[in-house]
Amino acid sequence: MIKAVFFDIDGTLTSFRTHEIPDSAFEALRQLKANGIRVFIATGRAKDGLEVLKGFPFDGYITLNGQYCFTPEKVVYENTIDHDDLVIFQKEIEKDPVPCGYIMRDRKVFNFRNELVDAVHAITHNDAHPAGDVSKVLEEKIYQVMVFMDEEREKKLLAKLKHCTSARWYPTFFDLSPLGGTKVRGMDCFAEYFGFDISETLAFGDGGNDREMLAHAGFSAAMANASDEVKQIASWVTDDADHDGIMKALKHFELI
Repeated sequence: MIKAVFFDIDGTLTSFRTHEIPDSAFEALRQLKANGIRVFIATGRAKDGLEVLKGFPFDGYITLNGQYCFTPEKVVYENTIDHDDLVIFQKEIEKDPVPCGYIMRDRKVFNFRNELVDAVHAITHNDAHPAGDVSKVLEEKIYQVMVFMDEEREKKLLAKLKHCTSARWYPTFFDLSPLGGTKVRGMDCFAEYFGFDISETLAFGDGGNDREMLAHAGFSAAMANASDEVKQIASWVTDDADHDGIMKALKHFELI
């Protein structure tokens, strides 16, 4: 019996065409809640990027790929990048600068913006944050960094950051995160907090940063727009957001 469902946002709940959550998905969420099933967000977005949910009362929120997890009442878990790793990261980026968005609990600032950043914002409508002074980020709690770098350089950089991990959901950038805080970690925190077992969960996703979550959940659904690698992990492949994929999958699993 499924007692909790976890939803990614971009490309899962939201359409990459409209950048909105379709009415059918909101209706499915309402039916889940009415049936006594808990619903959670599991996203790479920060807390300030949740306006797209239009105030829907989720039971909990896994944000920043698991670095900051909270309910409407309290923070359940938080995790920040190791200071020594951040020092190394800053020195490496200064050698050959690329756009980086430093994400704090309630704000994001880029070292600089270019067409790559603007292209991602055109997809997410969630990355319009300005460029500014990042000289003092070492004094801040940094939960995640959005790094516009190719995969070859990413691997070399990550080898120098002993307490970090990375995940991509789009080819031009990756999210640099501290070890330990993942969407899976958030799932486990909420399972313990609300008293359900991971085997009693269903997870929805489409991107590379959803792979661990889909594999960890008792059941999982990949969106039609997901990569083949993500689809192979999932126990079911549903339609995309533009074609009522959330509603169709929840009916498949007989939850609504």
